[in-house]
Amino acid sequence: MQKVNKNVVLALLTLTSLVFLLFQLYYYKFYLSQKNGAVFSKVRGSQSGQGSTRWHVVRKFLGLISSHNIPVYLIDPLILGLVDKDIEQIRSSSDGPSPECKYFCVPRDFTTFALQDKTWKHEVELFRTAEKMGFQWLKVLNKDPRLDGMDDLSGTEIPLHYIFKLSSHAIHLVVFYERSGNYLWHGPLRLKQHMDRKFVPFRKLHFGRYPGAYEKPELLLVSIDDLKVQIPKNPSSFLEEMSHSRFLECRYREARAFFQLYPDDASVDAVEFRKRAKSLLHLAALTLNNLGVKFWLSSGTCLGWYRQCNVIPYSKDVDLGIFIRDYKADIIPAFQKAGLPLKHKFGKVEDSLELSFQGKDDVKLDIFFFYEEDDHIWNGGTQAKSGKKFKYLFPKFTLCWTEFVELKVHVPCETLQYVEANYGPDWKVPVKMWDWKSSPSNVQFNGVWPVDEWDDVIQIY
Repeated sequence: MQKVNKNVVLALLTLTSLVFLLFQLYYYKFYLSQKNGAVFSKVRGSQSGQGSTRWHVVRKFLGLISSHNIPVYLIDPLILGLVDKDIEQIRSSSDGPSPECKYFCVPRDFTTFALQDKTWKHEVELFRTAEKMGFQWLKVLNKDPRLDGMDDLSGTEIPLHYIFKLSSHAIHLVVFYERSGNYLWHGPLRLKQHMDRKFVPFRKLHFGRYPGAYEKPELLLVSIDDLKVQIPKNPSSFLEEMSHSRFLECRYREARAFFQLYPDDASVDAVEFRKRAKSLLHLAALTLNNLGVKFWLSSGTCLGWYRQCNVIPYSKDVDLGIFIRDYKADIIPAFQKAGLPLKHKFGKVEDSLELSFQGKDDVKLDIFFFYEEDDHIWNGGTQAKSGKKFKYLFPKFTLCWTEFVELKVHVPCETLQYVEANYGPDWKVPVKMWDWKSSPSNVQFNGVWPVDEWDDVIQIY
C-alpha cells in the first residue's frame, strides 16, 4: 500500500476547514444576520458598521410604529443636542438623500423616543409585529399616581417605559401621561424582580432614574439622516427643561397617617380658606410664569404640601420663595395688574427683600427672596415697628416639580431638610401659635435697619 504523504493530508484538512469557515461566515452574513437584524449594509457616508446598525435599528423601529399609526417623537438628549446645532439647516433642508449619517450613527447604546399615552391603545398587535421584525421587547409597569388621593391609594399599574432591542442597539420609548395641572409626566423605570437586568444598560437611560414633568411640546416633522421623525420644535428649550424636570409626588400615605393622629379640619371656614388659597396660588403662578420668574412653595405652604398634601387651614396666607437672582422690577406692577395690591415691601434687592400682596378675603400672598452664600441659603425678615432684621438659614437645595392643588409647581428637592430647617425635628406636630421672629428653628437676629433707610426698606400700604 502506497504510503500517504502527511503534508498532503494536512494541507487538505486545512483547506477543508477554511472552506467550511468561509461558508459559515457567508451563511451568517447573508441569512441569519438579515433574519435577526444583527448586521446591516452601511448607510451612505457612515463611518462604521456599528453606526450603520444604529441607523437601521432606528429605521426599523420607525417603520414599526408607523405601521401601527403611533405618533412618537425624538427626545434623545445626545441626538437633540447635535440637531440643535444644525436646526436651521435641518428645518430648511430638502428631502434629498443625506451625504452622511451624522446623527443616528453617533456612538450610543440606545435611542430615546416619547409617546403620549392617549395616542394609542393596541400594544399587543405592536409587540407581535415587533417580534416578527426581530425585536425583543420589555414593558415596565408601575402604579398610576394620578389615581392616588387621601381616600384611596389605588395601586393600579400603568405602562411607563417600553424597550425594543434589535442586535446591539435598543430603543427606549418613554410614555408620557397628562396630569390635572395640564402638563406631561413620565414615571421612573423600576425593574421587577423577574426582569432581565442585563437586557440593556438600564443605568444609562436618560429618562429612567426619576419621574419627570414637562410642558406639552410643540412638535416639528423633519428629515434626519434620511429618516422622517418628529422632534420638539425648539430642541434647546426641551433640553433645558429636561435638566430641571425631576418630579416629586405628594406623600399621600404619610398624609393619611398624619390625619389619623390629627384629624383634618373640615369646617366651613377651613374649606373656604383652602378654596381661596388655591385660587390665589393659581393666580400667583400665572403671574410669575408670565414674567418668566422661577418660584417654589415655601414656609407653611411647603409644609402643608409635604406633611398633609394640602393647604394648612390655619396658616392664613400663601408663601412662595424666589431666588434674588431671579428678581424682576416688573413683579410688583404685574401683581397689581392681576388685582393683588401691594400690602408691604420690606428690605431691598441687596438685602432681605420680601413682598406681601393682599388677596381676597384677607388671604395674603407672601413672597420671600432667597440669597445664596458659599455654604447656605437665607431669606430675611423685618419687624416694621422696630426696624429689626432677622435671617432664616437653609441648607443649599435644588428645585423639583410637584403637583399641588391641581397646579404644577416647584418645591425644594431636599424637602425634608428644608422643612426641618424651618420647623425643627417636630415639624409633624401642628403648631397653631407661631411667632415668625422666634418660633422658626433657623431664625437669627440680623441687626437693625438704619433709621435713615426706613422710608425705603419699610413700606406699608
